Amino acid sequence: MATLYDSIGRTYSGRRQSEPRFAAAIENAIRGCGPILNVGAGAGSYEPNSRLVVGVEPSRTMIAQRAAGSAPVVQARAEALPFRDASFDAVLGILTVHHWAGQQQGFAECARVARSRVVFLTIDMHVCGRFWLYDYLPELLQIDRSIFPSFERFEQALGPIELTELPIPADCRDGFLGAYWKRPRAYLDPAVRASISTFSKIGDVTLGLSRLENDIDSGKWQQRYPSLQGIDELDLGYRLVAAHFT
Repeated sequence: MATLYDSIGRTYSGRRQSEPRFAAAIENAIRGCGPILNVGAGAGSYEPNSRLVVGVEPSRTMIAQRAAGSAPVVQARAEALPFRDASFDAVLGILTVHHWAGQQQGFAECARVARSRVVFLTIDMHVCGRFWLYDYLPELLQIDRSIFPSFERFEQALGPIELTELPIPADCRDGFLGAYWKRPRAYLDPAVRASISTFSKIGDVTLGLSRLENDIDSGKWQQRYPSLQGIDELDLGYRLVAAHFT
C-alpha cells in the first residue's frame, strides 16, 4: 500500500508535534465520547490518551515512527475502513481529508463507523488563501485550493456541521504549512519543507525562496507585512469541523 508519505514522511515524527492549543480544542470536540478512531493517524500526533483510540494509517513509513505505547494502528485507507458499522463513538481526522483519493467515499466510511460524531481538522482556503507565503510561492496556493474540500462538501456528506476557529500561535509546535507565519526564515530550511506535504507536489521553488530570503535579509518582508509584528496568533483558516449524529 504505497503512499505519498512513504516517500516524504520519514521526518514527520520530529517536525509534526502536537500543538497544545490545537490539542485542547480537539479534546473538547470529542468530550463525552468513548472509543475513538483516528483516520490518517500518521505518527500519532493529537491522539487523546484519555480514552481508547485506534489509528488507521496507510503509510508504513508513518506507522514505523509511532512511539512506543502509542495507540494500536491498522494499515488501511479512509475509503475502506475495516470496521463494522458504529464501531466507535467518534471518528477523528487531523489534516488528512485533502490526501484522500476518494473524499466522498472517505466521508461515507467515517460516518458509517461513527456512532456519535466525526471531527476533522481542515483548512478554509478562503481564509488561508491570504497567507503571505503564497505571495512567494503561488503554486502552493493552486495545489491547496484543488485538494481542500469546501465546507459545503462536508455538509453534503455529513449533514449540519459546527466550525471551531483555530488561530495559530506564533510559537506553534506543529510544523504544518501555516505554522511559521511569524518565523519566515523557517521556510528556507529544507527539513521544514520536507515535513509539509504540499511542497512535495510542486516543482523547483528556488526562485520564490530566493525572493523570500532577500526580502527577509533586506527588511522588506517586515515592511510588506507590518500587521504581523504586534500579534501572537493569526487566523489562517485552520478549522475543526464537527458533525453530530446523536
